[in-house]
Amino acid sequence: MKKILVSGGAGFIGSHLCTRLINEGHHVICLDNLFTGVETNIEHLKNNSHFEFVNHDVEFPYLIEGLDEIYNLACPASPIHYQYDAIKTIKTSVLGAINMLGLAKKTNAKILQASTSEVYGDPVVHPQVESYWGNVNPIGIRSCYDEGKRCSETLFMDYHRQNNIRIKIIRIFNTYGPRMLPNDGRVVSNFVVQALQNHDITIYGTGDQTRSFQYIDDLIEGMVRMMNTEDEFIGPVNLGNPNEFSILELAEKVIQLTGSKSKLVFKPLPHDDPKQRQPDITLAKEKLNWQPTIELGDGLQKIVEYFKEYRYRN
Repeated sequence: MKKILVSGGAGFIGSHLCTRLINEGHHVICLDNLFTGVETNIEHLKNNSHFEFVNHDVEFPYLIEGLDEIYNLACPASPIHYQYDAIKTIKTSVLGAINMLGLAKKTNAKILQASTSEVYGDPVVHPQVESYWGNVNPIGIRSCYDEGKRCSETLFMDYHRQNNIRIKIIRIFNTYGPRMLPNDGRVVSNFVVQALQNHDITIYGTGDQTRSFQYIDDLIEGMVRMMNTEDEFIGPVNLGNPNEFSILELAEKVIQLTGSKSKLVFKPLPHDDPKQRQPDITLAKEKLNWQPTIELGDGLQKIVEYFKEYRYRN
């Protein structure tokens, strides 16, 4: 049994990771300030003697003994939430990384940074490979998140070089699944919630911009495999689904799955919104023996069922 800390563990991705680690028989400490995470995401774990929830903000140091692994996930991850308090977002990324790396140093734990495809900005290289340095606007409205995550990667590399911290870096591409917030602001949850309510489905721009959508279970599998690689392999590694879909195609799939009467409405594209996003996952296949297995149609069906039930519960 390992003792594992998950920062941001009550969030969408973090709660699924905590569940997976508990199911594998580990002792899990879930650290979350509930800024975007919610306790209902981890309610099913609270009676487990190997699970602890700690309400804590990673902007401030956290001390604990005897850790084996740390997954650093703490940070708002949708534009609505990370732009709501841009200064807090970048502080969470930068100070959170410093504090979690400091904890890894004290406890000799191995630590994984959940970075993002946003480090590639609006890419001019397609699909995106890990060696691509990106095309990011450092002064745009999204840069609190993009640059915060880029700085986190820098900190991880410097702690590794200077202090021999055992690190792993993953870059997460668009992920969806149960426990996304209905007001998340990300395209999959937006479309499903709008479709279930028969509201107009809002498409920004012409809808021909593309995204690659991976289901949450595929991501969690990739994260655990990355943590379990040999110490010499640190990444960064893209974790995403290379099957590319236009936003228009996604909207049509959601309408079809829900039987919705929603109509499509088009609005101007937000500033700095990337036109294309698609991972090259050659490295993940080679080093992790990993690739997504859940098709978009199957995954969307699961999140449609979740939001139907969510609406009934709430």
